[in-house]
Amino acid sequence: MRRSGSIGLVILSSVFLSIGVIGSTPSSLIKEADHLYDRWSGGFDLVSYGENLKGAISLYETALAALPEESLQTRAYVLNRLARAEFELGFAYLTDRDELEAAYTKGKDYALASLRLDPAFRKTEEESFRAALAGANDLDAIFWYGNNLGRYLEFHPLAAVMGGMKDVRASFERAIELDPTYLDGGPWRALGSFLAQVPSALGGDIDRAEEALRNAIAAGAGYLENEVDLAEYVMKPKGDTAGFCSLLKEVLAEADDPEVTARWPLYNALAVKRARDLLADRPCD
Repeated sequence: MRRSGSIGLVILSSVFLSIGVIGSTPSSLIKEADHLYDRWSGGFDLVSYGENLKGAISLYETALAALPEESLQTRAYVLNRLARAEFELGFAYLTDRDELEAAYTKGKDYALASLRLDPAFRKTEEESFRAALAGANDLDAIFWYGNNLGRYLEFHPLAAVMGGMKDVRASFERAIELDPTYLDGGPWRALGSFLAQVPSALGGDIDRAEEALRNAIAAGAGYLENEVDLAEYVMKPKGDTAGFCSLLKEVLAEADDPEVTARWPLYNALAVKRARDLLADRPCD
């Protein structure tokens, strides 16, 4: 069964920018979008990067509209980057409920469009969407589909209980099969966070969540979110204060190493902020 995806200096500057975009090729637009998206070259500032991310999304969208249908590899790259960027925009910067829902909806739909570039996926989807997902091979699309869908379902509880949660889990489990080390343990991290936060009636399991998050830590010691997720989503609800405090203190100690923070600038900056907030809310000896 197929699923539907779905005033003057400022004005003057916008006009010049629009003219530049109109006269650009998809290739040049993608190159400029990649430049704005890049957070590894040079210093990283969490606050100012939000505007870069929005600019990159706009350029990727313009490039996508201009790409020939037969440019499958390039379309997949742009769609996957859009799926990731929309998730990151919502995860790191947006606070308005409507804007969050819109970002995760777009991210979900971009990832699904990327998956549907594969004829085998489309054929299997006609019979079973979850079977198509379980057999998909585009790791980027699978992973960001699951992440965006999970957030999207927070705004659509009926869709969640009608099978959406199973699709999220299927996405993460397929990503683990393809490459559990992706994004320094990303598939395990995503599955663990999912299992820890959803009700048991929808597949939640805090013990399996702990196992998954520890697998994520083993796969990506430089990705600080792995440890923060384990502390917040497992140690805290279990009442393991020693484990909770130890993990968060370790995160802050690791963050003193510039090489660690530079490995994942956006996510490690967010993880450090979460760790500090959690410790402030629940002080440790």
